[in-house]
Amino acid sequence: MTLAAATTPRIVVLGSANVDLVVRQPRRAEPGETVFGTSFQTGPGGKGLNQAVAAARAGGGVAFIGAVGDDALGAQLRATIEAEGIDTRALRTTAAPTGIAQITVTDDGENSITVVAGANGLADLRDDERTLIAEASHLVVQLERPEPLLIEALRHARAHGVTTVLTPAPARAPLTELIGLADVLVPNAGEAALLAGVPDVEAAAVSLSRAAHTVVVTRGADGAVVAQEGEIVSRVPARRATPIDTTGAGDTFTGVLVAGLSQGAPLGEALAAAAAAASITVTRPGAADSMPTRAEIDAALA
Repeated sequence: MTLAAATTPRIVVLGSANVDLVVRQPRRAEPGETVFGTSFQTGPGGKGLNQAVAAARAGGGVAFIGAVGDDALGAQLRATIEAEGIDTRALRTTAAPTGIAQITVTDDGENSITVVAGANGLADLRDDERTLIAEASHLVVQLERPEPLLIEALRHARAHGVTTVLTPAPARAPLTELIGLADVLVPNAGEAALLAGVPDVEAAAVSLSRAAHTVVVTRGADGAVVAQEGEIVSRVPARRATPIDTTGAGDTFTGVLVAGLSQGAPLGEALAAAAAAASITVTRPGAADSMPTRAEIDAALA
């Protein structure tokens, strides 16, 4: 599938924008233990920003609703988002500090993350943001912004016929109202199990699809499973890759999936592109910085 470039914000991402503080180290420290890291770097992140960048690089027209602090980190994030061609009319500057994420990446490529929300705690939806959502084809949200804000935005989108997409991360239960407002729910295997209350991935996908219309459960190296209306409808194979950093892989998958759907691609084609993009992301360090371009995704699919 070749994704056509877009110039209008068909996709609105309402989410977090953080600066990632990334430490690489051989293994996780035990309680009370000091472990020496091997490298440190900073970069743009936050689930909302990541998904917006992934969608934009995949050819989607994207607008971002978020908030940063009136500080150097906030200016850095604003410049990064604008450089990706993302509409920043709804990116607010607040008195609260810019959000940060402390990320530990171990030598096996796995990561653990601690987030300080900062400006991402802003909880009101302005009239201009409502208009932006109403004019979109897809609204994408995650759980790094206040839940009342997400519910209000999803309800507004639904009222205007906008397709709603929810990544339920960082996961917490219950999320009954949010899941019920999602046309597309994209959890990973652990999140799906937590939300459905069952350990089996496919059973969890089936259960969740009785509330959300389409459920796509990502399973890392095992690909993804898709359920609709209480039954499994497809399984998406993963592409072979040697991971060095899994940070942002799920956000890449979601962003590229929505980019394809927003341009009219069938679900199967959009999923294939998302899987290809995620397999590229895990071979690179960082979150937003690691996400592939449309040309790279097309080359992988070819």
